[in-house]
Amino acid sequence: MRTIDRWLTSPWRRSAAAALCGALPVLAFPAPSLWWWAYVALVPWLLLARSAPTGRRAAYDGWCGGFGFLLAVHHWLLPNLHVFIFLIAALLGVLWLPWGWLVRRLLGGPASAGRGAVALLVLPSAWLAVELVRSWQGLGGPWGMLGASQWQVAPALRLASVGGVWLLSFLVVAVNVAAAVLISVPASRVPAVASLAATAAVASAGWVWAPRPEVDGRARIAVVQPGVVAGRDSAERRFDLEERLTRRLAGQDVDLVVWGESSVGFDLDDRPDLTRRLAALSRATGADVLVNVDARRSDRPGIYKSAVLVGPDGPTGDRYDKMRLVPFGEYIPARSLLGWATSVGRAAGEDRHRGTRQTVPDVGHGLRIGPLICFETAFPDLGRHLADDGADVLLGQSSTSTFQHSWAPEQHASLAALRAAETGRPMVHATLTGVSAVYGPDGRRLGPWLGTGTSTARVYDVPLAHGVTPYVRHGDWPAHGALLVLGVLGVAEGVRAVRTRRGGPAPLVPPARTAHGSPARHGR
Repeated sequence: MRTIDRWLTSPWRRSAAAALCGALPVLAFPAPSLWWWAYVALVPWLLLARSAPTGRRAAYDGWCGGFGFLLAVHHWLLPNLHVFIFLIAALLGVLWLPWGWLVRRLLGGPASAGRGAVALLVLPSAWLAVELVRSWQGLGGPWGMLGASQWQVAPALRLASVGGVWLLSFLVVAVNVAAAVLISVPASRVPAVASLAATAAVASAGWVWAPRPEVDGRARIAVVQPGVVAGRDSAERRFDLEERLTRRLAGQDVDLVVWGESSVGFDLDDRPDLTRRLAALSRATGADVLVNVDARRSDRPGIYKSAVLVGPDGPTGDRYDKMRLVPFGEYIPARSLLGWATSVGRAAGEDRHRGTRQTVPDVGHGLRIGPLICFETAFPDLGRHLADDGADVLLGQSSTSTFQHSWAPEQHASLAALRAAETGRPMVHATLTGVSAVYGPDGRRLGPWLGTGTSTARVYDVPLAHGVTPYVRHGDWPAHGALLVLGVLGVAEGVRAVRTRRGGPAPLVPPARTAHGSPARHGR
């Protein structure tokens, strides 16, 4: 232990260790998908920040750990953004500065049961506040929220219907904090064990109490995944392949056919020939076809990504323009300042335009759908609003063709399980090149994933449910509760500071302790 302490006396070594500790949770996400790892992955980071010699150093440990975490969960962007991904991770890692300081403030120094108990409430709340801030799409969106690592755990999905992915993140961090307390703060082990027991009891009660989705209908939805089509005239050749795959669905009694993101590379008003071919596909299959147009529009300036519904007589008029765009991938924030990103990576050469409202089209047979496009499936609020507006099925159209040989396709496909569980609505995740996946209203996977090497059209028998989950009804209440906890903490610290000034100065840090555990004496 002393050897480790001596090694960490170097600021650079300590920063590197913090970055490494922050990166550890990535193993809980797909592709490794070691969901159980999430419950202990933060412990090394917590212990490191707790042992910091000063509050400032603990804040740096938080910053460096945040840098490592963000770099790990977004590592697949490195071929596109190159050095810029390090700058983004460093800037957003600042969000963990207060978290690192709070870890030392509550877990460092003289141990007490009270401080340990407060840590078990405050530290998960502080983590949730970080996730809330970075969930703003301008800062990269909620990719890699810690609770999303639990996408394949049935009890966790039930809890997601109560408090969304926010509740899962809170519980995962709370378990990590309790484990760190058990290891490092002997005086707080009793409240730590009690808190673990209370967490288990509350989670179990939520699991029992949460209403289960009651299936009251079924829909047959086909996913068309053409696979990678590159080279010259790829847009034309991709459309031809999607057309051939869709024709195979004739006679299979489907209710809807879904193509992936950017499946049509031309504005349909400019290409009436493509419109006629899509209408013919709708007549052949007996179902509307939901395509995704990625092109410069003829009726207004700029490029849009749009979910367009085409029926037997052509476009139905139902269109959804993507609202939340991918920073650097689809637009460059403050392009006049950061436009140089296009010279070091594959950042957007031209900003796409965004839509202004969500839509819930009726595709016939009484089936209403809620379209989301790519990056938007990461946002819990978008799926919640669609369910509240009457969507029977959530539909994500995506393309991860740029990242075929990375963890991104699996991570993206897993997010649909959370959105389904949160809303009590099935979700179809249809991609150009994989991974495509379908989940029932309880978040459980239906049928096989369509991997990145697959080119096919597959029909899924999708159960429908129409109850209202607590998450849809009450929204992001765990995040709001976390902010309330931090607000109360801020007031308490302010009152404490005032009392300290009135009663005389108090040490800024706990007294140093000798190897035998007694306070060190100075000046004698």
